[in-house]
Amino acid sequence: MDVWLAGAIFVGAYLLIALERFDRTLIALLGGLLVVALGIVDQHEAFAAIDLNVIFLLAGMMVIASILASTGLFEWLAVRSVRVSRGRPLPLLLVLALVTAVLSALLDNVTTVVLIVPITLSVARRLEISPKPYLISQILASNIGGTATLIGDPPNILIGSAARLDFAAFLVNLGPVTVIVFAAFVGIMYFAFRGSLQAPDHVREAALEATESSSITNRPLLVRGLIVVSLTLAGFLTHQALGLEAATVALLGATVLMLVGGIDPHEALREVEWKTLFFFVGLFVLVEAVVQVGIVGGVADWLAAEASGNAGGASIALLWFSALASAIIDNIPYTATAIPIVERLVLDGLPADPLWWSLALGACLGGNLTIVGASANVVVVNLAARAGHRIGFFEFMRYGAVITLASLVIATIYVWLRYLG
Repeated sequence: MDVWLAGAIFVGAYLLIALERFDRTLIALLGGLLVVALGIVDQHEAFAAIDLNVIFLLAGMMVIASILASTGLFEWLAVRSVRVSRGRPLPLLLVLALVTAVLSALLDNVTTVVLIVPITLSVARRLEISPKPYLISQILASNIGGTATLIGDPPNILIGSAARLDFAAFLVNLGPVTVIVFAAFVGIMYFAFRGSLQAPDHVREAALEATESSSITNRPLLVRGLIVVSLTLAGFLTHQALGLEAATVALLGATVLMLVGGIDPHEALREVEWKTLFFFVGLFVLVEAVVQVGIVGGVADWLAAEASGNAGGASIALLWFSALASAIIDNIPYTATAIPIVERLVLDGLPADPLWWSLALGACLGGNLTIVGASANVVVVNLAARAGHRIGFFEFMRYGAVITLASLVIATIYVWLRYLG
């Protein structure tokens, strides 16, 4: 009975989120609370399923971003970006996408989009163009770039821990295919947006006349903020060696910045996108119910049984199934569920490399299919909505489906040639 109830609540919530008839945060919370109220998931297990590392990482970076925004830094970066691109919207989109992808690989994709979205909104405002093409491309670029490294996307952290794979292993094995996928992404984005990104000449000229120095409104706070951010980013790069979670580093950075900057915590916390955080709370609980009643595990077990003894079939099936599952239930809980399946296949005698890398590629790249497929997607969509630019479920999926399909075809060829050929 619990299986049917959990499945019905999950499918119902997902359909309501996709149809956008009601606020997606309220639907996620309602679904999560229903599975607890109906006894499908125990309250303690439900709360334990909420990934506080994700919640606190986002909260900390949102505080830091809001303080930096108050100094005029993002306006400065927007002016600089416009001047470098000569005010041409399409080259600017591709440059910002490249910056997003690189930062996502070096930091993580959630932190990157929290920092890059305010810059994007400022650029669009100056050029008087819609920020939607920029934001959609940055979601896609963040998930592609995050695929390349151990710390770039949360599923990779889970896989690295389970398979004892380090930063270098991810970069060597996933770096090359990520570059190829990003090149395909650039081509698709160019053709998708080349006709819709036009800024009037007089607007471009006015934007180009602006100077960077006039954008900074609080230089002392900016200096302190940049020092704290530099230390925070260094903490992200070394957090595993320090034995700390990224969330701890982000919250520490936010707290120190409020102290040294003399910031009222009430003002800083008011800028946190609580709607996004509570969407994740509801989603984590809802997905935990689907996992706990055995729906995801049952499908994965079936897949493992069907592919038993066939390394090529198992790897390619895992790649595509992981992409589809990650797009539906978020790639973090899916990856946690899939890891024991891969471990079992390895114990059964199948080669480990194609299986682990197929799981990583499928989980990370599949997150581009829907707006709930990865944490970075949800963050950007909610930040955009807060600024008055709603990105619809199917509006995003039009682009996400094309990029995901192209990415998976490239990943399939790569896995087959490198590990199975």
